[in-house]
Amino acid sequence: MSDIWDKLIELQMYFEDQFNLTGDEVKEVSLQDFNKPGWINRVWTSKLYRRAHIDIIDVRDTKGMWMMHCCIFPHVHNPAPIFGFDVIAGKNKITGCFHDFSPAGRINHKMINWFSKQVATLEWRKERELPDWAQRIFSPSIIAVANIQQEEEMDQIINTAQTNIDYYLEQIGHSNYTTKDTTTHQNFYLRNQKMNPHNPRVMANLGLDEQFIHRFINECMFPEINI
Repeated sequence: MSDIWDKLIELQMYFEDQFNLTGDEVKEVSLQDFNKPGWINRVWTSKLYRRAHIDIIDVRDTKGMWMMHCCIFPHVHNPAPIFGFDVIAGKNKITGCFHDFSPAGRINHKMINWFSKQVATLEWRKERELPDWAQRIFSPSIIAVANIQQEEEMDQIINTAQTNIDYYLEQIGHSNYTTKDTTTHQNFYLRNQKMNPHNPRVMANLGLDEQFIHRFINECMFPEINI
């Protein structure tokens, strides 16, 4: 079995451990629809954050791919950024990785400034043209890389993700109740994320029908906050 897959599964477990330590897992009946063989969706909520979601697609045996999506959303009384981490890996390389502290209330929030300084030292982080929907919501410091094959660079991605989620969970609660309402900002992020054509394409490749894909993206992956 691939060494990079093993490392990424360890990262998945690390994320899940941090959510178990900081929050309570949501046991909604509706989530059962989105948990099938090779497909895992787990959601947590906490006094620190409004929602944390991990989505795993494991098609190593059939398509030679493993994917993880993770988002953490602040409470609406918190102007802190949204944590996002997405990785897609084949047997021998990371084919794509996207990671950001995305503004959702305060553009110059100290956590965004910290993230910018943290990732600036990564030599393999290259500027790339992002689609319009992504440019509207991601920070200028977003990690957006492809075709990572060197073990050292793979390890840097994993170490960066662990360091950044630790920092995020340590700091997120400090700005709770420091603003009135960021619902509009968070919904703007969610609506633009739903314009990403990659997500429905992956679901379709798994054999899921269009109506079910629409439900998953709107109800589990990027559910908007009711106003």
